[in-house]
Amino acid sequence: MTQERKLFGTDGVRGMANVYPMTAEVALLLGRVLAHVIRKNPKRQRIVVGKDTRLSGYLLEYAITAGICSMGSDVLLLGPLPTPGIAFITSSMRADAGVVISASHNPYQDNGIKFFSGDGFKLPDELEARMEELMADPELEEVRPTAMAIGQAFRIDDAQGRYISFLKSTFPKELRLDGLKIVLDCAHGATYKTAPAVFGELGAELITIGVRPNGKNINYKCGSTYPEMAAKLVKRHQADLGISFDGDGDRVIVVDHQGNIVDGDHILGICARDMQHRERLRRKTVVGTVMSNLGLEVALKSLGLRLLRAPVGDRYVVEAMRKGGYNLGGEQSGHLVFLNQTTTGDGILTALRLLAVMLRENKTLAELAGFVETYPQVLYNLPVQMRRDLKTVPAARQAMQAAEKTLGSRGRLLVRYSGTEPLLRVMVEGEDHGEISRVAQDLVQALDRCLN
Repeated sequence: MTQERKLFGTDGVRGMANVYPMTAEVALLLGRVLAHVIRKNPKRQRIVVGKDTRLSGYLLEYAITAGICSMGSDVLLLGPLPTPGIAFITSSMRADAGVVISASHNPYQDNGIKFFSGDGFKLPDELEARMEELMADPELEEVRPTAMAIGQAFRIDDAQGRYISFLKSTFPKELRLDGLKIVLDCAHGATYKTAPAVFGELGAELITIGVRPNGKNINYKCGSTYPEMAAKLVKRHQADLGISFDGDGDRVIVVDHQGNIVDGDHILGICARDMQHRERLRRKTVVGTVMSNLGLEVALKSLGLRLLRAPVGDRYVVEAMRKGGYNLGGEQSGHLVFLNQTTTGDGILTALRLLAVMLRENKTLAELAGFVETYPQVLYNLPVQMRRDLKTVPAARQAMQAAEKTLGSRGRLLVRYSGTEPLLRVMVEGEDHGEISRVAQDLVQALDRCLN
């Protein structure tokens, strides 16, 4: 029986670069255990390694490559490439596993390491737990190939071109982006070359920002966590829309021609309606998370569609999609997954899907986004000294039941502990902002009294 994961979070290992666990020593060990756990036969394994544009990417790339080679597996180095591109190359080149060195939307001081199986899906929790066990196992030191059995590293120079060709192939052949003016914000991250090539080759007129990475400016006042920059330029240049990616390119937030921000819930609703109309949506179901806005659920229900809520984290969205046989899912953060075409969230592909709907329906993004009416939402973070099971605290149970009774069918309550901090997150959502604010404040005060 595998132990609970401590090193791995919901999306690999993450932290400040060159501080445990984001050190060269840990990266080398992760490379060793990855090569060990994926070995299924005597043949030499091949593992893809890619990264975003962070300064610390070199440090971790070389360390994990050394670890993999020390176990007799070969490394295919991609250099800077979006996370979904690394997943695509891993699968299309029939590699045995993939490694992404990125901290996604975090600042440049942070970095992370996440893993894909040979099929392009993220490693399951059980295998990551097994990797943690092996990192503390002295027997791993005894497995050291020598001479010709040591692995080698090869650079794949055409990885970006392969990924660009794949992305363009997902766009309907009868459509082009001619006549569309797009502000494209690549967050000085992994999409800085790929995205302009894709949208430019499909005919769009581009105003690009965030395409000059220097190792330290990734996500800094730009990208999907700061779409205000794209919104400002959309209005200045009278563009049709703005598209903002995060540092590793698996998320996208868009801006309409009026400068209004359109988040992942709206994009999910637009794409779900389009797929339903074209009879492409499986089982009349969309997978979201417990944080998906109630407005999305109401909009989908108006079409006879169901919103299935998974825990927060794209890996859990994909897990629910694969288990139930669904092909569309995503998060409010702009992390959308189209399982017919990809195995993980892909910001560029999502933007292309959205643009195809705009062209087919001959509507602006603002017109399409009106399908999902965002319900007011308030979120409180309550510091707690320990994580007590709320079901075992009568006063906490009663307070939550009272809040749910007040909200009735007009609202929704979510109370959960943070996965990384000593905080209890309290989210209340409903039609009336004043009412949900009062409900949330009363509930937080009641929980504070019984938990602290």
